[in-house]
Amino acid sequence: MAQISGEWLQVLAPEFSKPYYRDLYAFVRQEYMTHTVYPPAEDLFNALHYTPLSKVKAVILGQDPYHNVHQAHGLCFSVPEDAQIPPSLQNIFRELHDDVGCRMPASGCLTGWAEQGVLLLNTVLTVRAHEPNSHRGRGWEQFTDAILQAVNRQERPIVYMLWGTPAQSKAPMLTNPRHLILRAPHPSPLSAYRGFFGCGHFSKCNAFLTAHGETPIDWQL
Repeated sequence: MAQISGEWLQVLAPEFSKPYYRDLYAFVRQEYMTHTVYPPAEDLFNALHYTPLSKVKAVILGQDPYHNVHQAHGLCFSVPEDAQIPPSLQNIFRELHDDVGCRMPASGCLTGWAEQGVLLLNTVLTVRAHEPNSHRGRGWEQFTDAILQAVNRQERPIVYMLWGTPAQSKAPMLTNPRHLILRAPHPSPLSAYRGFFGCGHFSKCNAFLTAHGETPIDWQL
């Protein structure tokens, strides 16, 4: 698997010696050797590489990676520059337009957000090709909970955008009173009309950051 370095390595190193992580490592290594797995191994920890812990201003939490070819690249909801924009991301861009007036981007690559401090984290970091949720329950959830707990310990303003029931299930561990938790339905075509559209999370995030002396996120891609 790809390597974790820097600030994230310092806080996550204790996880590597735990039995669940040893089992997870063996499972994921075997999956990459015997099946097509997304994202590519070198992109596995891109969410951490693009957004160091000390730079996190906001967290968008996804479920597991896209499972079709040339989509997943280690950032939740994001796709590479030349990939077709998936329906959920199209809905995110629609809400962005309606909420803060962003132009519809030509690309679905969200690295510009990650580089500004938006941690684009999936709760499960790998998936077998064309088999959604195929790596659920193998240990990734415990590992990404450790990431969320590290963010929760940060004593600066941070915004969590929890879209859908799986993401919202993480709210009980987000106990820092300095942080803001925003909840909405998932942006998928099945649920976006149930309250994701009109949720105003992007403007609420920036209003919170600005009110607490932080530079807001430039959401325009």
